Amino acid sequence: MAEVKVDVKGETCPVPLVEMRKAVRKASPGEIIEVTGTHPASKKEIPMAVEALGLELVDIQEKDGIWTIKIRK
Repeated sequence: MAEVKVDVKGETCPVPLVEMRKAVRKASPGEIIEVTGTHPASKKEIPMAVEALGLELVDIQEKDGIWTIKIRK
């Protein structure tokens, strides 16, 4: 299964959300989009956007202030 990786570490709103949406548009159905970032607000916003877009939230992890969110299109 292909994974699309989006690295938005150090970026603040709305960049992580914008980049996540761009990646989702490019991804094929069933593909995993992995978003990695550091902005705390985006960690809350991205899952809300995933739900609003009707996508599947696969996983959220955080380690040392860096979070990774996996989304299936």
